[in-house]
Amino acid sequence: MNAVAADIDAGILDRMIEIRRHLHRNPELSNHEASTQRYLRQMLEGQGITDIRDVAGFGLAVDIVGTGKPSNRKVAIRADIDALPIEEESGVDFSSTNPGVMHACGHDAHASMAFAVAAHLHQSRSDFGGTVRLIFQPAEEDEPSGGKRVVEEGLLDDVDAAICVHVDPYTPSGKIAVGPGPYTLACDTFDVAVIGSAAHAAKPHEGVDALAVACSMVTELQKIVSREIDPYNPLVISVTAINGGNAYNVTAGKVTLKGTIRSGSDATRERAWRRVRAIAEGMAASHGARVEVDIHKGEPGVVNDVEMTQLIVASARACVGAGNVLNTPGWTIADDFGYYSEKRPSVYFRLGIRNEDVGSIFPLHHARFRVDEAALKVGAATLVSAATGFLSMQPENSG
Repeated sequence: MNAVAADIDAGILDRMIEIRRHLHRNPELSNHEASTQRYLRQMLEGQGITDIRDVAGFGLAVDIVGTGKPSNRKVAIRADIDALPIEEESGVDFSSTNPGVMHACGHDAHASMAFAVAAHLHQSRSDFGGTVRLIFQPAEEDEPSGGKRVVEEGLLDDVDAAICVHVDPYTPSGKIAVGPGPYTLACDTFDVAVIGSAAHAAKPHEGVDALAVACSMVTELQKIVSREIDPYNPLVISVTAINGGNAYNVTAGKVTLKGTIRSGSDATRERAWRRVRAIAEGMAASHGARVEVDIHKGEPGVVNDVEMTQLIVASARACVGAGNVLNTPGWTIADDFGYYSEKRPSVYFRLGIRNEDVGSIFPLHHARFRVDEAALKVGAATLVSAATGFLSMQPENSG
């Protein structure tokens, strides 16, 4: 591991950690990453990189063009840069100074690794041919999706493939996890408004208690997964908020629910949509209430291309040894890298950061989430190896 990681200059690796800590200390929410965008531009320019452009709102893209053996190949590397609306409790010295906002999903680590890749490739561009496009993407965590905007703005139109890494607090630090096929779930959201009629809390029979109806819906919605779907067919339905009522002595006349649907196939996705709507409408009707259901289609699931997965496996083995590369199934999170994998052959791999010695044991989106920074050089080295390895491959139709 150390031998290959050392191929990236120690100064670049030190700057990578510096950048990660600065971003962690100064997190910004989706579609508000103006300071992050400005800072990353400054750091890249400090490495002598000049071909930097603003993309997808508050994102950046930079093309590193090799001057070695000629190659017409081009590969994109995606690094997301936005944070989450979470009050940090990690206890690190560089904790967030932005109240209620935290890098609790590792996007600061992703951005800093992408910086290291860009800096290293720029420094060693005579060693390879072809182009590596680094995309520092905003708004992975919220709508409007930065990944969707990247595709709409044509940033993948002229590339042959795409790669991204995500830190993984469930995998031991420094190990690489990847596998072919579906690797994250599609993500949709729903809003439900239950309309009843308010009444005196001492005379609930004179109205229709929207809160009671909504609670019944929450219970019934869970049965879609537990009783209607094959356990081997991924589906998660979670009600994540319920709001309504404002007095001790008045039953609620209107209650709203919101939640998420995560699915592993188009057929399951469509079935879940139908069943959420049918259950909400049926429960409302059975209690004499009305209901409004809005389901919002979100990002598709990431599907890992077989050949791109093999490329990551080979690259990671070269960096950390075969014993540290895990063939693992996907996970139930969603990621708008799914828009990339719809457009081009892609691979999404995970970098283990779990290390009890540094407290890196909490899940993604947790207030006490931490990253074992020692693992980041492995992620950066794997990205470098995969990108340059891809550029050196001969396309099948090259004759």
